[in-house]
Amino acid sequence: MRRKTFDALLTTVGLIVAAMLLVAGGLLTWAHSFVQSEVHSQLSAQKIFFPPAGSDALKDPAIKPYLSQYAGQQMTDGAQAKAYADHFIAVHLQGMTGGQTYAQLSSKALANPTDTKLAGQVQTVFRGETLRGLLLNAYAFWQMGQIALVGAIVSFVAAGVLLVMSLLGFWHLRRASATEDLHLGEGRPVPAVATA
Repeated sequence: MRRKTFDALLTTVGLIVAAMLLVAGGLLTWAHSFVQSEVHSQLSAQKIFFPPAGSDALKDPAIKPYLSQYAGQQMTDGAQAKAYADHFIAVHLQGMTGGQTYAQLSSKALANPTDTKLAGQVQTVFRGETLRGLLLNAYAFWQMGQIALVGAIVSFVAAGVLLVMSLLGFWHLRRASATEDLHLGEGRPVPAVATA
């Protein structure tokens, strides 16, 4: 194969891959933007606010380190949703149930259907766990959006590197000899064949 032909093929493949990476980067950027916008609008519509700074709700050592940075703010992103779900709702539910899960409380309530206090507690835990699950879903989608952003940046950087290398390849192609052959594997020692 001629050296010039090989260089032209390699340079063209580099341009094609760079174009594919640009498209991938664009799609990942769109995905990030879409997810961020949806999570923000859905969480904002719920009008959930963190307790204000200095309030008794933030004094619990299981809550304060995680929610103090958001004190008084409205929940609008996935990181806030996760903090609220794991370090506010979960802490209150555990305190209310003594660490029992909804399934455990529900089993007790079914075994004792006349206990209205227990039935009320089951309903409260169900609502709390449902809200917690919804907030953690918002966090998961938000996190996927963050990963898409990182993927977009990597794709754009890789496309830029390949584009520069391809342009250098075309520049080199103009200087390459049209008659030079490419000798792959020549000059390497031939492995000895073992004989019995």
